[in-house]
Amino acid sequence: MSKMETITKKDVAKRTAKLVNERIYITEKIVDGVFTALREFMSEANPEVRIEIRDFGVFEVKKTKPKPKARNPKTGEIIYVPARRKTHFKAGKLLKEVLKKPLAE
Repeated sequence: MSKMETITKKDVAKRTAKLVNERIYITEKIVDGVFTALREFMSEANPEVRIEIRDFGVFEVKKTKPKPKARNPKTGEIIYVPARRKTHFKAGKLLKEVLKKPLAE
């Protein structure tokens, strides 16, 4: 199995600079601002939120149910897991179409 590639925020800023024909230091600020805004929207979810980015996908913060009888797999002890929030991403139509294509062997 091959190692998964990691793409950083700086890589996103570089690609964005190239796409919009702008200097990297300007796109770095904008990309950072976009991610900060998304993180703030998700953090402020009370308790759920849906962020729809057309032609890309949907980020959601959803509630989980409490689990009164969860089990610690290490000790076998029964524990209570309270309700919390989790993130979810659903790819948009364009992205989904590209990802559906079979991988070249």
